[in-house]
Formats: sequence, structure tokens, C-alpha cells
Amino acid sequence: MNTWNFQELKETPSQTGGPYVHIGLLPQQANIEVFAHNFDNQLVNDKTQGERIRIEGQVFDGLGLPLRDVLLEIWQADANGAYLSQADTQGKTADPNFLGWGRTGADFETGFWHFNTIKPAAVAGRKGSTQAPHIAVAVFARGINIGLHTRIYFEDETEANANDPVLNSIEWATRRQTLIAKRSEVDGEIVYRFDIRIQGEDETVFFDI
Repeated sequence: MNTWNFQELKETPSQTGGPYVHIGLLPQQANIEVFAHNFDNQLVNDKTQGERIRIEGQVFDGLGLPLRDVLLEIWQADANGAYLSQADTQGKTADPNFLGWGRTGADFETGFWHFNTIKPAAVAGRKGSTQAPHIAVAVFARGINIGLHTRIYFEDETEANANDPVLNSIEWATRRQTLIAKRSEVDGEIVYRFDIRIQGEDETVFFDI
């Protein structure tokens, strides 16, 4: 009978998120037309309620280099704090003109990614708590076995952030800052910058979910 030493077995390319993440999940970005409906980074239309925002950033590896073959997905509540999902039990009315979910890849040249969306409202947490406005993020890239999950919070929600149960579960205040997006205004557009660092100094907080 054969006995295997699993410590000697190495990962194969099919066990990681790469090397061509975009071809499998965003083929249109590679000029490959496969799907009748392509997911993208536009979560809003002309009728969507709420404050329009643009979220942008880069994903950096442990050496501080921006990843270019990387894919991000986001999931968020709308301007009413409701999710467009039957799993939402808050009893709020979801905006039918807001997708609540988006997918994009980084630019092949610069590594920049962005989403056009709205700023979410606060949502209910566990045991009667309230979660600050936030956006859930999943990251897929070369060398990552499973998606990395994190959150985007907003720097101009100071009071809500201070009372958020998830942020407060992170022991070190400096680590909490890795989840805070920085606000600016560019040509009349509200932009939040959120960089993700996979490893190294200022590594982004990731959640085991």
C-alpha cells in the first residue's frame, strides 16, 4: 500500500488563482467574448439612489509591487442600508436600481482597479449592534489559494467606525487603519482610495469567513 507524505506534495497551477485570473473570470478584459452578460465595475444607473462614489486603488504583493493580474469582487448595502438579497432579514426596502455586487480586474499596465458605486448606509449587526457603512471585498490573484476577504470602511464615518463591532474586534488601532479608505474629490467626483497589501508592512486585515 502506498503511503503519501503530504508535506512533500507541491501545489499545481490549477490549485491557485492564476496565472491568468482575468481569462477565467473576466474574459472580456482579455478581449475574449464568452458570456452573454459580463460582470463589471458599474453598480449604478441613472435611477440609483444615494451618493455616487468611485472607489479605486491597487493591490500590492509582499515586495510592494502592484499586482496586475488580480480580480476583485465587492458586495455592499445600498443607500438605505439594504442588500438586494433574499437573505437580508432587516425588513428594509432594497433599491431595485442598485446591483449591490460588482467584479473588476486591475489594469494590465498600472495595476489600478476601480468601482463606480454609491456610499452604503449602516446595516444591522449581531446582537442588536449596528455596523458602520462598509463594503465587503474578495481578492483573487496568482499564488492565492482561496479568495482573501476584507472590508472597506470610510474615513469620514468616524463615529460609526468607532462603534463598529467588526473594527473593534481588531486588537490594534494601527491594523484597523488598513481598512479605512481615504476620501478626496477629483474633478467634482468623490473618490475613495483603498490600497490592499497582501503581505509585509501595513498588511491589510483579512477575515477568515
